[in-house]
Amino acid sequence: MFEWDHRVSNGWIADTWCLGKQGDALYDLATLTLGHEEHLGHVVAGYGTDVDLDVIRGWWSIRSLLGIRWLVEHGFDPFLPGFEVDVLRSRM
Repeated sequence: MFEWDHRVSNGWIADTWCLGKQGDALYDLATLTLGHEEHLGHVVAGYGTDVDLDVIRGWWSIRSLLGIRWLVEHGFDPFLPGFEVDVLRSRM
């Protein structure tokens, strides 16, 4: 069972699962677990192979940094609770 990550702000809904891409499984795992590190162990266990957690954490950081710019350019506040700045701060 997958738990989707929907964020709502001013009617905007982002389904982070749709951001997965072909070719990099760790990017897909990072997208699925972004902002939900507490589920990472379960997702990795179900993946069935060795997973470099540092790579997943790196993808989280890159995606959040790129997301901040996109949110600002489109009139959203990346500092709202649960958005990209919160994700980055949680990694400190």
